Amino acid sequence: MEFQQNLLNYISEALITTNETISIAESVTSGLFQLSFSQMPNAGMFYKGGITAYNIAQKVKLLNVDYDEASLCDCVSEKIAETMALNVAKLFETDWSIAVTGYANPIRNSTYRIFSYYSFAYKGEIILSKKLELHPKTQALGAQEYYTEFILGCFKSEINKVLVLNNH
Repeated sequence: MEFQQNLLNYISEALITTNETISIAESVTSGLFQLSFSQMPNAGMFYKGGITAYNIAQKVKLLNVDYDEASLCDCVSEKIAETMALNVAKLFETDWSIAVTGYANPIRNSTYRIFSYYSFAYKGEIILSKKLELHPKTQALGAQEYYTEFILGCFKSEINKVLVLNNH
């Protein structure tokens, strides 16, 4: 799996420049975000870690997701992604966090669609939450890689907004 190195370098430099940290909570991408952050230059300066919580029990236990709410949507909703983002940032005590939950395979619970919800938290508040839908014939690994790279691109845009606001 190869990411655009310039994207990883940009995110790394932006987080180092602002002296800010990040953590990850993921399920559908099953560790690909954590892998991508580990590949960034000087990752130890800003990347504090992440959690891959693949089922409802782990999302409830580790990320304080509400069981009843999660069971209604198979752990896949904007609200679940937001909860994951806010709580992983608290757990790792980071400025930023990224969370993603969704489907890489078309199954009955997803009404045979492939989609994910992702959220970014910054300093204790959700700053972006979106749904990303892919073609139902997308292969699972391709979906996971696409989610990761697309969301990292969106994260770069959010960092830019903060840099502009803070005159960095």
